[in-house]
Amino acid sequence: MRRTSETSVFRRIYFPVLVLLIAGCSLEKKSGFNRAMQNLTAHYNILFDADEILREKQESYALSFVDSYNEILRVYQDTTAQSGTPDKDLEEAKAKGNKIINIKEQSHYLGDAYLVLGKTDYLEANYFDATEYFSYVVRSFPEEKKLSEEALMWKARTLICLDQLPKAKLAIDSAVSNIDKKTKKSTIADIYATKLQYDIDVQNYEEGEQVAKKAIQFCRNKGQRLRLTFIMAQLQELNNKTTDAYKNYSSIVNSNAAFEMAFNANLNRIRIEQNETGAKVNRIDRLRSLIKNENNKDFIDQVYYQIAQLYYTGKDLNNAIKNYHLSINYSRKNQNQKGLSYLRLADIYFKDRGDYVAAKKYYDSTLFSLSPGYPGYQTIKKKSDNLQLLADRFSIISREDTLQMLAKLDEKARSTRIDAMVSNETLHRQQVQAGIDNAIAANNTQPGGPQGGGGSTFYFYNSNAVSQGYNDFKRRWGNRKLEDNWRRSNKSNGNSTLTTAESIDPDAPADQAAKGKGVNAGDYRKQLIDNLPLTPEKLAISNKLIYDAYFDVANFYRDILGDRKEAIATYELLLSRFPDSPDKPALYYNLYRLYTDDNNQAKADEYKNLLLKNFPDTPFAKIIVDPDYGKKLNDADAELTEKYNQVYDAFSKPDYPRTILLIDALQKQRPDNKWAAQLDYLRAIAQGHLEKLDPFKADLAAIISKYPNDRLITPLVKQHLIYLDANRDALFKRPVVLTDKDPNEEPFVPPAMTEAQQAAARYNNLLAEQQAAAVKQAEAAKVVKDPLTGKPVVEKPDSAKANTVQGKVPSATKEAAKSSIFSMRDSTNYYFVVNVSTATVNLASSRFGIGQFNRANLAGSAIKHQLMSVGDNNQLIYVGRFYSLGAVKDYARAIIPLMPDIMKVPKDQYSFFIITQENLDKLNNKSTLDSYIDYYQNNY
Repeated sequence: MRRTSETSVFRRIYFPVLVLLIAGCSLEKKSGFNRAMQNLTAHYNILFDADEILREKQESYALSFVDSYNEILRVYQDTTAQSGTPDKDLEEAKAKGNKIINIKEQSHYLGDAYLVLGKTDYLEANYFDATEYFSYVVRSFPEEKKLSEEALMWKARTLICLDQLPKAKLAIDSAVSNIDKKTKKSTIADIYATKLQYDIDVQNYEEGEQVAKKAIQFCRNKGQRLRLTFIMAQLQELNNKTTDAYKNYSSIVNSNAAFEMAFNANLNRIRIEQNETGAKVNRIDRLRSLIKNENNKDFIDQVYYQIAQLYYTGKDLNNAIKNYHLSINYSRKNQNQKGLSYLRLADIYFKDRGDYVAAKKYYDSTLFSLSPGYPGYQTIKKKSDNLQLLADRFSIISREDTLQMLAKLDEKARSTRIDAMVSNETLHRQQVQAGIDNAIAANNTQPGGPQGGGGSTFYFYNSNAVSQGYNDFKRRWGNRKLEDNWRRSNKSNGNSTLTTAESIDPDAPADQAAKGKGVNAGDYRKQLIDNLPLTPEKLAISNKLIYDAYFDVANFYRDILGDRKEAIATYELLLSRFPDSPDKPALYYNLYRLYTDDNNQAKADEYKNLLLKNFPDTPFAKIIVDPDYGKKLNDADAELTEKYNQVYDAFSKPDYPRTILLIDALQKQRPDNKWAAQLDYLRAIAQGHLEKLDPFKADLAAIISKYPNDRLITPLVKQHLIYLDANRDALFKRPVVLTDKDPNEEPFVPPAMTEAQQAAARYNNLLAEQQAAAVKQAEAAKVVKDPLTGKPVVEKPDSAKANTVQGKVPSATKEAAKSSIFSMRDSTNYYFVVNVSTATVNLASSRFGIGQFNRANLAGSAIKHQLMSVGDNNQLIYVGRFYSLGAVKDYARAIIPLMPDIMKVPKDQYSFFIITQENLDKLNNKSTLDSYIDYYQNNY
């Protein structure tokens, strides 16, 4: 305050006198007097005003900054969401900085002016420009140590905002290494505070705690010191130093900290006090006592949230859910708090109760409530958008775990448990049916019901409005029994044991909205008993399903969500549950990389050493020892792809002798290549055009013996052998078993079809067309049957129907769908599409692989694969026709895991999507293709 007062006196009294003295004198000449005058005016007039503007702006940002006390606090509160409209105050500060640079070029404050410009851009969230200004100051004014230290600190803060953490660390390390006795204490505090934010962002909490202590030591601002103390206590909690955390929270409670901070410090103290004081306290009662205090009325949502957290920790899910809802209901000003409560509810319904429709609803509410800048927002959005994949895999895990649990029981206990499950299922169906019947009865008994035409303007007398409202309600909330507090009446129990047919039937389509609901109690019991893994073979199959599902979940967390914590937990679960896993090298390598990225070097080294010691000859070990091994492997794969395509070119001409020579040479050079089974298959087919039946059968049998576990070729070869045995008499007479025809076509067809067979084939095709037409006609009429009651239900347009599987779609997505050139119509004409993002690759060999898959898995169907170009660079392989979304999704789930074997294209050059014929016809250039991919991600 003293400095400000003295400066104000100088500017009011002495500065005008000085201005008069120099009036009329030119300051453009380089002289000692001019430099002194420019220093004087630049410092006490322009720079002072600019710094004051920046200080006041930072204070105003801090006042409007909404802290989330359920997460680690941000160190600084001077960042806020920008509207895109220039801030007039910051623009004024920027103008003053430019004035010094352009007019006061002889002064000593050019570096300070550039620093002002950088800070201004930082506060306006123009982080890239800010980084350039701070870098320029560091480079151009190295002799001004105080200035360059401050610029380095601000540069690091900016890089953290840009999420360029490695570069931020370099700037922080440089700033820390430059600290000496001459460095201002406020600058030292800011440097350590910046490093603290970096440590929080990289989750290096141990070092962050030590850095927080240093920042507090040098900080002279009482408010900031209390904030740093709160953050340090949060880190100490995470580091399991609860005694220290309790002490620091208590110091904040007993200080003059802002009420909200003191209140949250007290909440945190209550959470940990039993462990530290040794006293047996009822923490929930302590928290409830806070609700009665009138001073806490604006923070009741946080109290209920903490109560819910305690109930959840104690495995009391019902009370946890109840208190999360109370937290939501009492949220008044903190939308992020409401969003966190929605998030916890979403996680409970997803992880603990397996109710994926409810989970989707709460994830959508989470995204609506949380600020887009909230930490983890994008991860939550990805999880919500991709919920179906996780839901499918966790359904498999839960189903198989339940079946294995039942299989381990003795006959009497198993029968008792199945009786209980069937009883629960029957009760569930009765509740659903009662809700539907009540709603229909209420609708039909209203004046102006279905027979009355519904002409009344009063809502409940208008049958159309009531019907529409009922179906809107059912679509959003599902089948609910008509009762009080219906919104809280989730009937799932707290354990993870499955009690519905949809969880037991392994053949039920994963995308069916009411999956399994048509199965009666007797069928449900039969499904349970028939699927029990009571033999070693069935148990092995069950374990394989669980194993593959967990692997998919772990990869999803790693690749799609970028959630290292969940990915690590799932990979380690696989290791503990399946200690003899054949994929141990891959698991060790994934854990090594994830822990390295998570800055946990000790755990990374643990898995690295396990990999190098136990599996030194695997590619995973070699890539650790030789960083260039991956490039060499990619080069080898590129060479293999080229040679495979040479083989296929010879095969497709057809030049069978050359095909055989090329395959023999390649198999000798690369005996263990990843396409060995496919090469042997091509060789056998080529030989089939040159040899009689028995040698050909021997070649095929050798493939099954050599590759018993191959999922692409072996099933196809088994079908071939069945066909050969069924048609042996006709084929045995041939000079060569396979006739010379298009190698891309199915070679295993009857030598000739009788008239009766041709008539049957025509009848089957006609029947399929009639069924498709009936489905399309029903869709056009917007009438379908309820899968539970069999009664007609009026549906909304297709855009609403498509959302019944994954739940409510955000309004922004709905608006985008309305304005899109694409639609959800044409719902009996679906295709699975492989989008290849290069026009220079010949896709013939890849299409042949898709044909192999189709022949093995869709024998006798009319499914075809075709090729089209979109724009200059994209090729689409589209497979179909499929008559329902469920059918094309089933096909996608089956073929996608085999795509690395099928596609002779680098994996980063192709992707997948589902499309209708109507939308496919609209893809005429790269722009419309990109638009459709966005539409697909938002609507499927």
